[in-house]
Amino acid sequence: MPKLTLRDLSLENKRVLLRVDYNVPLDDKEGVMVITDDTRIQETIPTLKYLQEKGAKIILMSHLGRPKGQRDPKQSLAPVAKRLSELLGSPVAFVEDCIGPKAEAAVQGLSNGSLLLLENLRFYSEEEKNDQAFAQSLSKLADIYVNDAFGAAHRAHASTEGVTHFVAQKAIGFLMEKELQFLGEELNKAQKPFVVIIGGAKVSDKIKVIDKMIDKATTIIIGGGMAYTFGLALGRKIGNSLCEPDKVDIAKAALEKAKARGVKLLLPIDNFVVEKLDFKAKTVSPGKYVGADLIPDGWEGVDIGPETIKLYSEEIASAKTVLWNGPMGVFEIKECSKGTYAIAEVIAQNSNCLSIIGGGDSVKAIKKSGFSDKVSFISTGGGASLEFLENGTLPGVECLPNK
Repeated sequence: MPKLTLRDLSLENKRVLLRVDYNVPLDDKEGVMVITDDTRIQETIPTLKYLQEKGAKIILMSHLGRPKGQRDPKQSLAPVAKRLSELLGSPVAFVEDCIGPKAEAAVQGLSNGSLLLLENLRFYSEEEKNDQAFAQSLSKLADIYVNDAFGAAHRAHASTEGVTHFVAQKAIGFLMEKELQFLGEELNKAQKPFVVIIGGAKVSDKIKVIDKMIDKATTIIIGGGMAYTFGLALGRKIGNSLCEPDKVDIAKAALEKAKARGVKLLLPIDNFVVEKLDFKAKTVSPGKYVGADLIPDGWEGVDIGPETIKLYSEEIASAKTVLWNGPMGVFEIKECSKGTYAIAEVIAQNSNCLSIIGGGDSVKAIKKSGFSDKVSFISTGGGASLEFLENGTLPGVECLPNK
C-alpha cells in the first residue's frame, strides 16, 4: 500500500519534524570537519523546498557516525547545517541539542518556511534504544512527523519508530517515496528479462536477497567474494580466495532453487588472481587471469576476468530491468576494479532498461565509474535497501499510515 506523503497534509504554519539521513562522511582537515560527499544532503532538497513553499516550520533531525551516547564535537552536525544552507540558498539555524529547553526555544523562534537542524541524535544512547521518554521529548517539537530517511528506516530507533506513537499526523517525504517506488513497486512489476547482479564479500549478507530474487528474476549474476563460496559449492579450486565454508550448503540450495525455477544463475568463468593483496596500501602483486576452477594454492581471486565480463555484459545488454547490489571485486584497488567498472558501463549503455543501483558499495562504484547519471535510480540506503529487498518493508516505514 502506498504511504501518506507530504502532499496529503496541510503544512502552513505547522512545525514539521523531519527525520533525514545526514550521516555523511567527514574528514578532519587541521581540526575542521569537512564533508567529503554531500549526496545524502542533496537528495533531501526537493522535500525541503516543498516544505518551505508550503510555509512549514522545518525541524530537521539526523544521526551522524557512532558516538555511542557521548557528545563528540567531531561528530557534530554543525558542518551539515552550513552545507545545507549553501545548497538551499537560505539560512539553516543549528541548535546544540535535539531535546530539552535549548531545542524547544530554538523551535519557538522559527517562522514559516525557516529551517532548524538539531544536533546529532546519537549523542543520546536513548535514540538507538528506542527509549519512549526520549521519543516523547522529540515529539514535543512537532505538529507533524515526516520520515525522509530511507537509509535509517531499517532501524526501529526513537527518531524513526518511537516518535510516531506520540505525533498524530505522520507521512513520508519525497526521497522515501522514491525509494519505496523503485525498490518496491518497480521491481514487483519488473519487465523481463530481469537481471539481478549481486556482488560483495559475503553470501551470508545477501543470501535472503538472492533467495527472494530467484522468485522474480530471469537471470542472477554473482560476483565479488561471495562467488568463491559458490565456487566451493561446485567443487572448484579457489586457492586462498575469500569464502565462507560454513555457507556452502546455502549456496548449493540457491543453485538448486534457481535450476528448479528455470532461472539462470551465472558464476564467474575466469578470475583475476593475486598472490599478495595489501588493502591499506592499495597494492597487489603479482596478478594474472586464470579459469574460475584453477585458482592456485596461495593465490586469491580479487576480480572477475575478461571472459566473465563478456558473459555478464551480454546478459545485461539484453535486459529490460537491472538491479545491481555489490561490486564484482576489490574495486577500491585499481588493478582489481576492471570487472566492477565494466558492469557499471554496460548497465549505463543499456538505455532500454530500468536500472536500479541498490545502495552500499555499488553506489560508490557507479559514481567512481562516471556513469551515475546514466542509470534510472540510485538508492541512498545500504543495509536499508538490502532489508527492504528481503522483507518488502522496514520498521521506519511500517509505523507510518497508508494513504
